[in-house]
Amino acid sequence: MPDQPETSDQPQTSDLPPVSDLTDHLGFWLRLVSNHVSHAFAARLADRDVTVAEWVTLRALYGRPPLAPSRLADEMGMTRGAITKLADRLIAKGLVRRAADPEDGRAQTLALTPAGAALVPGLAALADANDAACLEPLTPDERASLERLLRRIVDARGLAAVPID
Repeated sequence: MPDQPETSDQPQTSDLPPVSDLTDHLGFWLRLVSNHVSHAFAARLADRDVTVAEWVTLRALYGRPPLAPSRLADEMGMTRGAITKLADRLIAKGLVRRAADPEDGRAQTLALTPAGAALVPGLAALADANDAACLEPLTPDERASLERLLRRIVDARGLAAVPID
């Protein structure tokens, strides 16, 4: 039997409607830069045996009195289960302590240990250095404009969850 031309369920290129390229979307560029900044920071933190999520939690507790995990979860836009897992990891590392709430013995609070509090300034310096390195191509005015525009989007959309990934 002679070879028959193979038929495909795929439409012919000429039958497809035109679509925009990925690089035509601002979201593509935002995600590309965001991924670069986030991955670079995660690598810097890994050298200190801390994840981005742990850093965000440490920073949220820094300079504050003991806080109910539920309140921390609400402030960070996370589930209570996620905060519990993060707290457990940080407690195991000796950076956070869990204690009974003095006002309600049934409730618990989270607070930084002295080791956790001592770690935060150095991690904040890493965050600052990461931003400076990743945003180095921008002038100070361009960086301020970018921040202003991103904050406007955050405010307009009511975005509240703290990015941890």
